[in-house]
This record gives sequence, structure tokens and C-alpha cells, in this order.
Amino acid sequence: MQGKKDYQEKRFVHFQLSERIPENNFYRRLKEVLELRFLYGLTEGYYGNSGQKSIDPVVFFKLCLVGYLENIVSDRKITR
Repeated sequence: MQGKKDYQEKRFVHFQLSERIPENNFYRRLKEVLELRFLYGLTEGYYGNSGQKSIDPVVFFKLCLVGYLENIVSDRKITR
């Protein structure tokens, strides 16, 4: 089953991470120009209809992209 992540920013005592990231941040600018919704259609055939939902393919691609751009080879280091 193909999962999809619905991003909702969490608040903790009036703290929003998006307010702390500079406007000229590389990943913020990349998010504005990189459209990845096409991945849902490309990967749909690889997912079953039963069982637990998987990781969102867009989130997985973004994790791989960050690992590549930052030269991080460990999955644990990428998620950290």
C-alpha cells in the first residue's frame, strides 16, 4: 500500500521551524522549484493493496536526495 505524507507543521510553545530557516536556504529554494508529485504515478505499480502503508515515495526521494547532496551514506544519519 502506497503511503502519502500529509505534512502539518507542529507547534511547540510558539515555535515554528519554518520561521527559523532563512529565506535563502538552499533546501527551501529547492522545494520551491522541484515538483515531485509525478513520483506517485511512477511508483504506484510497485505497491500492493493490503498490509501496512509504506513511506511516502516523495519523502523517500527527498531523503535520498539530501543524502546524495550532503554526502551522507548512512540512513540513520540522514534521518537524524
